[in-house]
Amino acid sequence: MIKKLKALLDRRAKGGPSAEDNQEALRLATAALLMDAACMDGHIDDQEQVTITALLIDQFDLDQIEAQELAEAGRQAASESAGLYKFTRTIKDNFDHEDRVRMIEMLWRVAYADGILHDYEASLVRRVCGLIYVSDPESGLARKRVLEQLDLHPTKAP
Repeated sequence: MIKKLKALLDRRAKGGPSAEDNQEALRLATAALLMDAACMDGHIDDQEQVTITALLIDQFDLDQIEAQELAEAGRQAASESAGLYKFTRTIKDNFDHEDRVRMIEMLWRVAYADGILHDYEASLVRRVCGLIYVSDPESGLARKRVLEQLDLHPTKAP
């Protein structure tokens, strides 16, 4: 799957992508941003991995194996990337506004998966918001929904 996704990125760089290519690029961009959020505190713990897999299953109607492979491809793409722009551009160009807000909610869910919000995680979410045109109030509401769903009180890392 990783080779397939790399080939997709090569095809996108050479010319006009097909609708299927756009969907694959959107999946990879989503997975890369989620994995980037999980890595912000220095490591990916089991709960973050489980959360990312569940989010990918839900967002893209994947089975467990496909979601795990996509998460791994996203991890690799994020580690090889020089920045967020290519992923956020794909999200911005292919998700409508409601889906972009959902993307921010997914990032908050990953950031809080271990029960603690680290400054780097919060910073990543803020940067992604700006790049995909989600306002601070919309991000705040998405964060509040996640905290309520997880029954957490806002806690930052020491």
